[in-house]
Amino acid sequence: MPKTYSFPTSPSPLSRRQFINRSLLAASLAAMSGPALLRGQNLNSKLHIAVIGAGGKGAVDTDAVAQTGEDIYALCDVDTDTLDSRGEKYPKARKFQDYRKMYSQIMGNIDGVIVSTPDHHHALAAALAMNAGKHAFVQKPLTYSVAEARYLRNLAKKKKVATQMGNQGSAADGLRRAVEVIQTGILGQVRQLHVWSNRPIWRQGMDRPTGADPVPNTLDWDLWLGPAPFRPFKKDWPEEVTPDAKGKKAKQRNVYHPFSWRGWQDFGTGALGDMACHTVNMPFRALNLGYPTSIEAKTTGINKESYAKSAQIQFEFPKRGKLAPVTFMWYDGQPDGTDTFRPHADLTEDIVAKMKKLPGSGCLLIGDKGRLFSPDDYGSKFLLRLNDEKELVEAEKHEALKAIPENYWKSPGHYQEWVDACKGGRAAYSEFDIAAYLTEIILLGCVAERVGKKLEWDGPKMQAKNSHEAAGYVKRDYRKGWDLPA
Repeated sequence: MPKTYSFPTSPSPLSRRQFINRSLLAASLAAMSGPALLRGQNLNSKLHIAVIGAGGKGAVDTDAVAQTGEDIYALCDVDTDTLDSRGEKYPKARKFQDYRKMYSQIMGNIDGVIVSTPDHHHALAAALAMNAGKHAFVQKPLTYSVAEARYLRNLAKKKKVATQMGNQGSAADGLRRAVEVIQTGILGQVRQLHVWSNRPIWRQGMDRPTGADPVPNTLDWDLWLGPAPFRPFKKDWPEEVTPDAKGKKAKQRNVYHPFSWRGWQDFGTGALGDMACHTVNMPFRALNLGYPTSIEAKTTGINKESYAKSAQIQFEFPKRGKLAPVTFMWYDGQPDGTDTFRPHADLTEDIVAKMKKLPGSGCLLIGDKGRLFSPDDYGSKFLLRLNDEKELVEAEKHEALKAIPENYWKSPGHYQEWVDACKGGRAAYSEFDIAAYLTEIILLGCVAERVGKKLEWDGPKMQAKNSHEAAGYVKRDYRKGWDLPA
């Protein structure tokens, strides 16, 4: 079956005619490809979907798939308050707290799953379903660990199931247009990539609280922990957390559940894992980045329990065919926080001039012939400045871009893409073949943060050449009873 996306050795920037011809060929191949048809179902029949992680983003995902006309067959959540609340909207859905028990009872009756749990459950919840031939929509970041990302990518290929990661910006016209524009070579050789984020807006850089609190009657704490190491339940911090992105005090007092798990190394992937699947999505695709050869992190406030208050991570990507090596710099932390990392002011003068200030998040590509800047988390719009121009210009107004035909696939909607793929249509734009690859590369930054030294990386072997410690962060041991399919 032809692949929609891959990262082979890349040619030099294409001429406009070559780009158009190859784009049309890719579109034709993609139209003929797609996952296997639903067994025993008519293409017009409703999909039976099970949801794991029914609240928060899971509620958004559930409602969006239901709005495409599909059937929400089952809901699973470790918190019965959430489960019962969502069950009121979907009264016909069967309800479970443990997705392993859910699968044992209804696996033969479902076609696909939505996984919107904390990060540490993503891979296992998806893999158990995929291994049984079920389609999977999984929230970003696709997995908690580098090894899990590689595992899901291979499993999706083996089982030929329809997949999609929940980085919804993938469906935006602006992101897809930016990818094709960059690949025409309008920027020349791109040698620098700078991406920054205003996350975390949850607490990081803290030690684990002492003691234990009674577990609420509605919450199954052991199920919430799942494959992660056991620790006592704690409900709230005694004080408010650090200011949010707008400089206001955020009353996110809960220690773990339902939101503040993101900053804990046992459960989340920090600011990088949370946001880079959005903000690095466009340049990763456009530049065919592949595997880095080294990753090095500079951090403030990191410890063995939680991720850094702020971080600057440098990824070095080698020459790819005739494409030049790329230095990718990631920066995170509150814009007004102490020791917050951001690109040097010399790199962002034209951005500040255009936007009046440096946005809280952004993505900047610097090439030999010009610069491309996306000022939002999802890459939905971008601006361009060629070297002989004085200022950044919005894409829709830039004369040079008007001469480049629009040949990208226009999305029917992020969730609709996955539903269509489940029914035998073309593979979703953020299918695991590319989403798992993107996640794997991003999570190397989390490994570098935790190891605290420059990592010399062997991508195909998935190992650091100069650090035995890194292996423990690339792949984790699961608690007994929580195992990936062999």
